[in-house]
Amino acid sequence: MEFEGKVAVVSGAAQGIGAAVATALAARGALVAGIDVRNGQGPGLALALTLDVSDSVAVERAIERIECELGPVDILVNVAGILHMAPALRMTDAQWNRTFDVNAGGVFRLCRAAAARMVTRRRGAIVTVASNAASVPRQQMAAYAASKAASTQFTRCLGLELAEFGIRCNVVSPGSTDTDMQRQLWTGPDSERGVIAGSPASFRLGIPLGRIASADDIADAVCFLASDRARHITMHDLRVDGGATL
Repeated sequence: MEFEGKVAVVSGAAQGIGAAVATALAARGALVAGIDVRNGQGPGLALALTLDVSDSVAVERAIERIECELGPVDILVNVAGILHMAPALRMTDAQWNRTFDVNAGGVFRLCRAAAARMVTRRRGAIVTVASNAASVPRQQMAAYAASKAASTQFTRCLGLELAEFGIRCNVVSPGSTDTDMQRQLWTGPDSERGVIAGSPASFRLGIPLGRIASADDIADAVCFLASDRARHITMHDLRVDGGATL
């Protein structure tokens, strides 16, 4: 119960990694407010809000409501993200802009709203779930990879600015993880095995540990960085990818 009495906000809480993070924080005692563009978020939430993280006004109102109903936000976890697969030269303006609005802009807006309140209290922990694609080129993932690189570096820069207030900002960068987003890339029964093995023809990384991560693997890493066990860690990018970046 290491988060007992603490209020946590998790974006993208309706499914995948976001749902796993929300569940893990709640199981450890946190009052969790889940934010997602979808209705009907998972169990264990103290408050569920439906909103689009690309909407600045909605984000600000959501953080204000959470603080009024649950209390001061101690933990913010940015998970909300989208993926548009397309060759870079065929990417539309709308696809590019939407990817950045959610994957990078959503992180910026939630951090701005939550951290402004954390500063006055001189405490807080922010964790952004990015991707190992932020540092490894991937075919047909230019917008996704670039947006994750942006959210990674923004979070680290924010950590530098907020360190004097005792607020820690860290990044968890998953590799291939068993979520709906991952499965939308699979084309047949051997797809999982192909991800683990890698594909030299498409310059695709394999996974040395020989398995795809579960959402709980990522949630455990997030909980560590959000906890007092990581009290002297900030601006860190923790890869949870089975060695794929190597």
